[in-house]
Amino acid sequence: MTIATSPGIVTPRLRSARRGVAAAFAAQGFLFAVLLTHLPQFSERHHIDDGTVTLVVLGVSLLAGVGSVVAEALARRRGSAVALTAGLVTIVAATLVIAVAPGAVALFVGFGCYGLGVGAVDAGSNMQAVAVQRGYGRSILTSFHAWWSGAGIVGALWTALGERIGTSLPAGLLVAAAAAAVLAVFARRGILPGRALPVAGTEPAAAVPWRPVLLLGSAMACFYVADAGVSNWSALYLHDLLGAGVGTAALGFAAYQGAALASRAAGDHLVRRIGAVATVRIGAIVGTGGFALAVLAPNAGVAIAGFALVGLGLPVVAPLCFSAAGALAPGATDAVVARVNVFNYLGAVVGGVAVGLVGTAVDLRAGFVVPLVLAVALVALARGFVPHTKDAR
Repeated sequence: MTIATSPGIVTPRLRSARRGVAAAFAAQGFLFAVLLTHLPQFSERHHIDDGTVTLVVLGVSLLAGVGSVVAEALARRRGSAVALTAGLVTIVAATLVIAVAPGAVALFVGFGCYGLGVGAVDAGSNMQAVAVQRGYGRSILTSFHAWWSGAGIVGALWTALGERIGTSLPAGLLVAAAAAAVLAVFARRGILPGRALPVAGTEPAAAVPWRPVLLLGSAMACFYVADAGVSNWSALYLHDLLGAGVGTAALGFAAYQGAALASRAAGDHLVRRIGAVATVRIGAIVGTGGFALAVLAPNAGVAIAGFALVGLGLPVVAPLCFSAAGALAPGATDAVVARVNVFNYLGAVVGGVAVGLVGTAVDLRAGFVVPLVLAVALVALARGFVPHTKDAR
């Protein structure tokens, strides 16, 4: 089944598809945050040390890369809607396994399945997002990632609420899985069938152009090194080096995520006004300033402000990578998106490990120099982003 339309003509079916894809992003962001913020409880319940938890997180990232490759193959055969649906079913089912796991082995199996599923959701949801954006004829892709960020904040708040009211770990995860399942059903009803959204003027099937894919992939990896650095190490930096209390130390991540939501919510408007290349360059400059502020911070308050600036600048990079990827080879959009998506997990692994290694060898102040340097690199990599045309209403 296919849907014919022309770019810029927003049909009811396109609006439904936009809502469905937004729901898929929200389901993924919500479950990701719930699982990430429950890591201390997993450690306590299953008697696993911090080193093992780190290996689990690393394993999820590596398997997510595999899931993205699998999603590409599935999309080629059956379409991105099937790849996305399979991924959503897998992450919900994996969360159920994690919730009721009687021991560490079952827990690891659950997280392994989650890694495969989240890679497929990442790839499939961005394939769909690119198709919907093509139908709209204007930049809307950062808004989908804003749904991911917003749902992630809700997921973190759900964990905090459960801790406050004494909800057990299995009960909290089961409720989260149920909520994600509702979002997944809503997404499945809206997402586009077929391989892509046919658009007037689309080129025939084309080979995947590797050079620009590598350029965009490098930008994607640079962003996720920064993202993983802030997500994994900001609290320890604020607590251990700058003397912040546990509650204050958590504000670094909260400030980053809140600013990321604002950045992505406004990103499409900025792209339509000044173009993707300028948006990425400005974001990279702001993000560089944020990391510099965090690295040089004399106290926790200044560092938190720095992490907020990072959130205002860099999070537009990921959705604009996918947007630019979708324009590289219209006849091979799903393949390009899936391949660029693999760099997501490469960056997450490098960011989680590199900042920690430098932090162990020197200190975390030096560790955050790593994403600072890569934020500078993004200024140069911005040339790989295809500018958008003006808004077609």
